[in-house]
Formats: sequence, structure tokens, C-alpha cells
Amino acid sequence: MVLTDTHTHLYYETDTDKRAQMMQRCLENNIGRLFLPNVDSASVPMMFDLVKTYPDACYPMLGLHPCSVKDEWEEELAAIQPALHQHKIYAIGEIGIDLYWDKTFLTQQVQAFKLQIQWAKTLKLPIVIHCRDAFDEVYQVLRNEHDENLRGIFHCFTGTLEQANKIIDLGFYLGIGGVVTYKNAGLDKILPQIDLKHVVLETDSPYLTPVPYRGKPNESAYLIYVAQKVAELYQISVEDVARITTENSEKIFGV
Repeated sequence: MVLTDTHTHLYYETDTDKRAQMMQRCLENNIGRLFLPNVDSASVPMMFDLVKTYPDACYPMLGLHPCSVKDEWEEELAAIQPALHQHKIYAIGEIGIDLYWDKTFLTQQVQAFKLQIQWAKTLKLPIVIHCRDAFDEVYQVLRNEHDENLRGIFHCFTGTLEQANKIIDLGFYLGIGGVVTYKNAGLDKILPQIDLKHVVLETDSPYLTPVPYRGKPNESAYLIYVAQKVAELYQISVEDVARITTENSEKIFGV
């Protein structure tokens, strides 16, 4: 059994001993594939350091997180872009729109989102989308940019069945993480109505920790609890969840 964490910021842990322990716990829980999104130019070397240390398990992505889009967003993208051609990259992400904390930079977020979509199309890479309190805005961009080269993951999906179907119709997969284990989140009602062939698993560690560790820092090893909950909802084995969602991740990332 191999589980794939399609979205983890495990590189935030800079203590090498703690990081090694985290990776060991991943192996103990059959989580053998970790896809790493950076968030800004400062996080790029941190991410690649982890990839260099664990090349058989860690796969890098590159992008500018919408919460990192400020007035100097073009300079940030210019600082990130060279790494696209210096390393093997598996996706552009995480990118998108976030209006939860601040709506000040909506215009800039849309511009940055569109530009990075063009990066992905040029490089024939998937995108990994961050969307918070901005479904309509993100969906509009995706509709406008939609063609045969636009594909990827709608990270941390927590929306409605209607929204899920809209995303799937555009050829995207739904990233399901710890929120599915939360009692009143509602995902437990929606997810069984969606074919598992459209789903991948993620942790978004160190955020969105699943039950039974909710309230504590998340880590990729806890993906097992997401997988167990998904198996319960679909009434299939954890092994089947691992097989199907890992196969989905292989289709997306090409590895």
C-alpha cells in the first residue's frame, strides 16, 4: 500500500532530527510520496533542501501563494521563475485566490494567478489551486483559461456538491484533507456522491490536522487518518483508497 500526500509543507520543519522523525512516521504509515508546494521566494530553498535530502519521496512544486501576493508580486514571481528551469518541477502551485483575510490585493491575485497558469501551460504542468472565500473568482479565471492544457488539483476542497461538479467538469481533481474528519464540516455528506476517481488525498501540513490530532500541528504521517475516513465514507478498504488516489496522483503529476 502506498499513500500519496499531494500537498504538504513539511519543509517548514527545519530541525533535521524532527524532520527525519516525521519522514520515518510517514514510512511507518505507508505514505511514500510527498508533493511540496512553496509559498513565496523565501520558501523555495527550504523546499528544495527537503527534496535533496529525501529525493525518493519528495516532489517539488513552484508558485506564489495568493496570500503572498502584495504590491511587489511581480518581483516575487521574477525571483521564483528561474527555479522552474533549474530543477525538475511537478506542478505550478500553490496558486489561486484567497479573500479570507484581505480583499485588498484581489486584482493582483487574479493577475498573478493568470500569469502562473500560463507558466503551467507553457511547461505542460498541472496547477495546484488555493481557493479560500473566492470560489466564484477562481472559477471565472479557470473558465476563461480553460483548454486542453489546463489541469490539476483544487487543493483543500470544502465546497458544495455543485461546486465539486463544476471543478470536475473542468478536468480538475479534488484535494481532500483533514477537514473530512471534522464532525460539522459537511464533507462527509458530499464526498460519497463524488466518484473516487476524481479525488486525491492531502494533509496541507502543518495545517488542518485531522481527528484525532486536531488542534495540534499536522504532519504528512497523519494522512493515514484522512485515508481511513475516506475509506469509511466510501465503504471500501484503506488499501483501495490508497491505490485509487495514488493512481490519480500519478495521472496528474506524471510520476
